[in-house]
Amino acid sequence: MKKVLLTISLVALTVMTAVAQDVTGKWKTVDDETGEEKSIVEIYKENGKVYGKVVEILNPAKRNATCDQCPGSDKGKPILGIVIIKGLEKDGDEYNGGTIMDPNNGKVYKCYIELDGPNKLDVRGYIGFSLLGRTQTWTRVK
Repeated sequence: MKKVLLTISLVALTVMTAVAQDVTGKWKTVDDETGEEKSIVEIYKENGKVYGKVVEILNPAKRNATCDQCPGSDKGKPILGIVIIKGLEKDGDEYNGGTIMDPNNGKVYKCYIELDGPNKLDVRGYIGFSLLGRTQTWTRVK
């Protein structure tokens, strides 16, 4: 009986740990060059892919900013509410195969994201292959 309870406890703990290690949720973005906290991005799953939408802008002076240089239908839209991460798919421990857009300049980059512990997310945007790019570390908002 003790072995059964121990086994059930270990399975439950493993499942809870796996759920806690998910990229979905709200993340605080930090500029990798200035260290300035910029926004809160909500990462969510839709149709088996991962997306990220700006749900809060932390600098009061930029809360009404629009994405004037964004491509396509995002051009001229408010940055607040815009989807900046699109179409990532799970590949082992990371999510890749999608894009990330910098709403400050409208540039779109290939992207991959990977958890660095339960409360840190490494977000890499790059051109061509992943060595030509930059990484930001976002922190989970509780």
